[in-house]
This record gives sequence, structure tokens and C-alpha cells, in this order.
Amino acid sequence: MFLIGEALIGKEPEIAHIDLIIGEKEGVVGQAFANALSQLSAGHTPLLAIIRPNLPSKPYSLIIPKVTIKNLEQANKLFGPAQSAVAKAIADLVEEGVIPADKVDEWVIIVSVFIHPNAQDYRKIYQYNYGATKLAIKRALANYPSLDKLFYEKDRAIHPVMGFKYPRLWNPPYLQIAFDITDMNRVKKVLAEIPKSDRVIIEAGTPLIKKNGLRCIQEIREISKDAFIVADLKTLDVGQVEVDIAQEETADAVTVSGLAALETIEKFIYEAKRLGIYSYLDLMNVPDPLDVLKQLKELPDIVLVHRGIDTESVRGGSFELIKAIKENFKGKRLLVAAAGGLDVETIPEALKSGADIVVVGRVITQAKDPNRIVREILNVLGEDIDVRRVHVE
Repeated sequence: MFLIGEALIGKEPEIAHIDLIIGEKEGVVGQAFANALSQLSAGHTPLLAIIRPNLPSKPYSLIIPKVTIKNLEQANKLFGPAQSAVAKAIADLVEEGVIPADKVDEWVIIVSVFIHPNAQDYRKIYQYNYGATKLAIKRALANYPSLDKLFYEKDRAIHPVMGFKYPRLWNPPYLQIAFDITDMNRVKKVLAEIPKSDRVIIEAGTPLIKKNGLRCIQEIREISKDAFIVADLKTLDVGQVEVDIAQEETADAVTVSGLAALETIEKFIYEAKRLGIYSYLDLMNVPDPLDVLKQLKELPDIVLVHRGIDTESVRGGSFELIKAIKENFKGKRLLVAAAGGLDVETIPEALKSGADIVVVGRVITQAKDPNRIVREILNVLGEDIDVRRVHVE
């Protein structure tokens, strides 16, 4: 048996973070337990969890400090409240029946404990580490988290130390705002005015990038740090190189033209997936889009059904193509974006045809009141993704 648990409880500087493994004495955890106890290292001396001197908890548990102990004051925080908290939590779990009583002499627990060097309040150190240890063990015994929980949270969560959200496109529909204007000051003004929403994607359009370079993505990021940003490069050659450049500028996605050579498109998609960013395949002016898609060894993340600005006044079969793509690639992880001439009136038709992303440019970026236009579109798309978030343990 080999179980793993983790828990974070409390507030800095007394915050408690527990990582632990539970296993049998005769197994790999028992071997690790013996090795850790017998092979001491300076500043990270492991110690048994004891309720008080001469009274260890059962199952026998070993505490491994996460932070180097530099002086007696820091040692006292670990050897005092933290050590006792871990031991008491384990003993209480046995008494409560969470840890089976018939396993206390068969199991061992290795507990990794974080004590901030600036922590001062012994009661909080005790309280937080007690709670975190109980929670980590309960989670270990329950095989927490379930895959359902993991999938539910992974694209919503923000790591507290990182401090920003790394958005993924997991719950369409989305509004993609295409900044094809070249004036960076105007871009910044519009970005500051549009409402914050996790349904909004920001596109650094081709003209904007040609005029200002890919560094404009960093400037957009300064205003919209949590935004999903697309670099619309419309790559036609050296696909891997252009993906690398966009990723270095913190783009979340990058576009390749469907008119590029098949080898270029495939290298582009491969490199985007390797680096963990999204690949868009722009189908503008592609004679047989379905044929191109069917020839690919691996599909892009998103296909863009696109009427160009110069031709968007011509009523075409864009919505029919969306339906065809959806039908031909049913069951595949493939999002379809619609672009070209969309506004508040035509977006419902695009959504009805199966579009996951609606791309709107000048209707928003050249509007006198961009905020109002975006809100009208968002009302069509539906509420923000996390409005009805449910916390499930």
C-alpha cells in the first residue's frame, strides 16, 4: 500500500502545508521511513511525531521539515507545536476510526511539514498543522482528488503563490475580440474599457503584430494579465519557429494559415502541443477545408472558419462549413471559431450552427462604447463560467 495526501490550512506566517505518504512497514514506505530516520542531513533533521516526550503517536510517523532549520528558535517551532499537532491529529484519527485500529502497528506515515521562518504564534502553528495533518490523511485514505474533481477544478484554479490565472478553453462559447487596429494606444484604451469576463479571448491581430511586433502581446498582458491571448500570425512557413516566438511572448495560442504546406501545418501543430499552447488553423480562402483537416496527422485545437475583411460583405457558406466540420469530426477535441462580419444580430446564428468561439473585431474595437457592445454579446453567450461554481471535496 502506498497512499499520498496533501493539505494547506491557515494564513501566513503560521500557514501549514502538509505532504505525506502512508504505507506498510514492510514496503517501500517503511524502507523510506528507516532511511530518513537513519540518514540525517544538516538543517533537515527528521523527527518522530510525539504528543509529548516519551509518547509517540501510532502509526509511527516521521516528520520531515521542508525549510532548513537555522537556529534554536526555528527548531522550537517544529519540535514543539508542529510535532505535537501532527502526533495528536494522527492519534485522533485512530480514535475516530478513520485510521483502522488494526493497522496502527502495520503502517508508517512520513509527514513533510512547512513552518515559515517568520511564524510566531505557537497556538496557530499547532492549530493549522493539526487541521492540515488530519485533512491530508483523510484525503490520502479517500484517494483524493477524484478525476472528476481534478477535471472540474484544473481550469478554474489559481495557485495562491503564482497569483495569476492560466486560462484554458474548456467551456464554450467564447467571444474573441480581434484587435486588427494598429494603434497600440487605442488597443490599450479599449482593453481598459471592456468588462472582465472569463468568456473573453483577446486576439492580437495580424495588422497589430505587423505594426508593433509580437512584443505587443506583453503590453496587452500588462492590462489583461489573466486573459487568453491569441497571436494571429497566419503562419505560412517555418511553423515551429513562429510558434516558439509567440510562446516566448506569453501567447496562449497562435494561428497558422490553412493555405500553408501540409508539412508546415503539421510541424506548427506539433510544436504548439509540445509547448502547451493552443494551435488555431485559419481556413480563410482554403478551397477544400475538410480535405485539409482530414489529411492532418493530428488536428489543431481550434479551426477558424473565416471570411476575410475584404469579402465579409459577401454572404457565404460559413455557417454550413461549421456544421460540416462538427459533423465530420464529432467526438474529437476540436473547437470551431467563426469570424468575419459577426455582430450581436448574427452571433446567435453562428452559435446555432455549432460555433464554439465567435470572433468580433471592428464592431467592438471601433465602437464609441466598447463596454456596451461586449456586454450585449456576453448576454447572448451566457453567464460567466464560474458564476455558479460549486466546491466539491
